[in-house]
Amino acid sequence: MNIKNTFPEPSSANEDGLLAVGGDLSVFTLIEAYSKGIFPWFDDTSPILWWSPDPRFILTPEQLVISKSLAQTIKSKKFEYRMDTAFEEVIHACSIAKRKDQPGTWITNDMEKAYIDLHHNGYAHSIETFHNGELAGGLYGVSLGGAFFGESMFQIKRDASKVALHYLVQQLKEWNFDFIDAQVPSDHMKRLGAKEIRRDAFLKMLKESLKKPTRKGKWEEEVREEV
Repeated sequence: MNIKNTFPEPSSANEDGLLAVGGDLSVFTLIEAYSKGIFPWFDDTSPILWWSPDPRFILTPEQLVISKSLAQTIKSKKFEYRMDTAFEEVIHACSIAKRKDQPGTWITNDMEKAYIDLHHNGYAHSIETFHNGELAGGLYGVSLGGAFFGESMFQIKRDASKVALHYLVQQLKEWNFDFIDAQVPSDHMKRLGAKEIRRDAFLKMLKESLKKPTRKGKWEEEVREEV
């Protein structure tokens, strides 16, 4: 993957992980950022902010923790899961989801449009759960090489987003992915098995993961072809 060097080295980020300010949210810029362990995170009151925190928060497929109650929900087949069939609905639902101790959203209109564009170019993906034919929860993120960069999740029905994560992990295992980048620590992902690692260790893992081919395009169509 030929990436132009327009971002500073992640090691130059400040203590909070802020690395750069400004730029754009084009497909090229976003791919460059993610390939270097950098991601955008800002709101409507600020310019585009780029981050590379230390430590980093990741979930490897074998680390996923499934509680007994969640295992029962998965086994019950209460939720149907799909991939890349409702990306725009998922990212919009994530943008308006109410979150504890978070008065607004970082998924601005510009961010929403940028990731939809990234999805249309085959790099951003959604995993959706449906209940009785209605969208009940899901998550979305970016895929490069053997890495999946998780961006956000939402749920309308209890456990719907956790079930989506479970099915994502199962698919990533089958495709030999290395890890899901959860970016910054959260109690929710910690309970599901995510761990903190040093940024330099994360960047080494990422470098190796990017040697694998990127699975571009609609994942739902790819899974159907594999069946």
